[in-house]
Amino acid sequence: NAKITNLNANDMIDHSMIYDTVLKGVERFAGANIPYHSMTADWLKRYEKFLLSENKSYSTIGIHMRTLRAILNEAKRVGIIKESAYPFGRDKYEVKTAEGRKMALTLEQIGQIVRYYDGSPATAKYRDYWLFLYLCNGINMADFVKLKYSNIENGEIFFVRQKTERTIRTRKEIRAIVTDEMQAIIDLWGNPPSPESYIFPVLNGDEDAITTKKKTQYLTRAINKRMAMIGEKLGIGNISTYTARHSFATVLKRSGANIAYISESLGHNSLQTT
Repeated sequence: NAKITNLNANDMIDHSMIYDTVLKGVERFAGANIPYHSMTADWLKRYEKFLLSENKSYSTIGIHMRTLRAILNEAKRVGIIKESAYPFGRDKYEVKTAEGRKMALTLEQIGQIVRYYDGSPATAKYRDYWLFLYLCNGINMADFVKLKYSNIENGEIFFVRQKTERTIRTRKEIRAIVTDEMQAIIDLWGNPPSPESYIFPVLNGDEDAITTKKKTQYLTRAINKRMAMIGEKLGIGNISTYTARHSFATVLKRSGANIAYISESLGHNSLQTT
């Protein structure tokens, strides 16, 4: 709870929501007021089985366990628990890693999506938003909604990833060419140009961090719903906002682009992440 309060105070809403979800999961499993010393390796294994019984994936279980590990690391650091009572590590409880299936589209499939139209303006708008995500270096939704006209300079659009803004020492700026297609999407669906105006009409600038997060989630769900429908109609499969990011990286890789260039374009902290 103290961690959640601290994260909220620093507008780190994404992280706060994860901690809140894990807290609720732990309380469903073992009730409130759980002593630190009860969290043994055996307790963690039983918690894992409990989450599996709730049909949670191993990716989700990994998030729960890494979050608990972070709390226990802090408890160990301040002397609440001793090293001998720490339940994570070799011959204790090891957090499992799970890779979800990531769909990467081909250029031909992206072309099919661009040409798709069912007569609905909403489908056209969310399809265009998705295309903008792809063309803008696979930009994340949290960064997309905050783009302003002041982020465009000399035919390039530049931004700093919110995901890494607080976690790395050097502020990494991502730049992407504003292509004709991107400009056409801005002209069609964007706000009237003004330096301090948001490019797309999602935020108005008066939102607090929680409201911004909720508006971003609502738009993400709206785009994903339309793109899933388009994917089904075209026989491509389930398409989401993340598919745009993964496809951007994979199209570059298939074209022979250097891995360091791809990493820089995505705003990753390391080549290992890429």
